[in-house]
Amino acid sequence: MSVPVEAPRRPSLNSLPWVAMYHSVGDCTDDPYRITVTPERLDAQLAWFARGGLRGVSMAELLAAPDRKGLIGLTFDDGYADFVDSALPVLRAHGMTATLFVLPGRLGGDNAWDPLGPRKPLLTADGIREAAAQGVEIGSHGLTHVDLTQADDETLSAETAQSRERLQELLKSEVTGFCYPYGTIDERAVAAVRAAGYGYACAIDPGALNGVHALPRVHIGQNDTAARLFLKHRLHRLRRRPVEGLR
Repeated sequence: MSVPVEAPRRPSLNSLPWVAMYHSVGDCTDDPYRITVTPERLDAQLAWFARGGLRGVSMAELLAAPDRKGLIGLTFDDGYADFVDSALPVLRAHGMTATLFVLPGRLGGDNAWDPLGPRKPLLTADGIREAAAQGVEIGSHGLTHVDLTQADDETLSAETAQSRERLQELLKSEVTGFCYPYGTIDERAVAAVRAAGYGYACAIDPGALNGVHALPRVHIGQNDTAARLFLKHRLHRLRRRPVEGLR
């Protein structure tokens, strides 16, 4: 008597969250890394999400939701000063929020780690507090934006544990989210982030690594019109594995 073979299960919507990765919101005429979207493009993209029944939320809200259907995580890396002036008004207009990953070792500085393109100012401590006061989740992007996979032990500790300590002192509240600079990730970096007390961490394509400290994201740029967003959404569901440890 043959034993019936169980068909492979489709990934659960809850265990395969969709997280959008943004950076700067402003003028993108000189943008060699293609990390900037104009406020008008961001507005159109958020409108597309809404038409598809998706509401953009912070990572904390996304991961805590008992049912993530209809939710998309919105993340903004680096903590550019234009987030408060250009991104926040668009988010508020759509009734959405986000997670902002900042660099407490570069408060009021600029994107000195980028050798090409214009210098973009970063948020000051007051700017980060203002974003938090308007309902934005603040997470760490490291201390100074270095590749954690190339860092020595002392630097790795500073970029993970010390960055969290500084942000918590600045905000007077707990910081639970981390974002790997450059999206680069390995087991050592993940272990350091976990040991520093973060509840989750975002990468880009974590490869073989899996779990809430190696969450994949989808890059969103100026060229992402409705058609491209549709394809990215569909391909994400086809290509990504369910995240271990999520309901």
